[in-house]
Amino acid sequence: MKRLYIPLLLFLLLILEGVAIDFLPSTVVMGNQLFTPHWVAGFLVLVAVLYDKDDTYFAVVYALIFGLLLDAVYAGVLGVYMFSYTVSIYIIQNLKKMLHGNFFVVVLLGVVGIIIADIMIYIIYLIIGMTDMFWQDYLFNRLLPTVLLNLLFMIIIYPLFAKRVQRWGNEQLD
Repeated sequence: MKRLYIPLLLFLLLILEGVAIDFLPSTVVMGNQLFTPHWVAGFLVLVAVLYDKDDTYFAVVYALIFGLLLDAVYAGVLGVYMFSYTVSIYIIQNLKKMLHGNFFVVVLLGVVGIIIADIMIYIIYLIIGMTDMFWQDYLFNRLLPTVLLNLLFMIIIYPLFAKRVQRWGNEQLD
């Protein structure tokens, strides 16, 4: 049963991502800024840093699976989120080998992972012609608000799940 905790939490976050914008005040949502919750990616960073060991890649596999689910449910093109989440979590998985997993490292790697994933999504959508937003508009109207929203999410979930995720990793992988 314990092996299902992380997939169930990721599935819950996948569902909550779709309704997250509805909880923001209408003055924020109606502005020029585009807020994109990447809560699945944020939790996957937590899993990559605290659950996985140096030679396991459960977070990368979860990124592949839940990225595909995100594509199927919310995106118009299959494979965009799957590819970008998998690559960004793989990069985070390799960066965490150089750092000790504490609050600041998890939040920093979370921000780096969100930036990598969101820029990859933007570039893929730009190449296939699904967006025509200029780089400067994207940077100030989408990337920065998205990073701030997901930074807040990372700060909230770390105290709630860090010890649990680390304990689950120690129990299942040792």
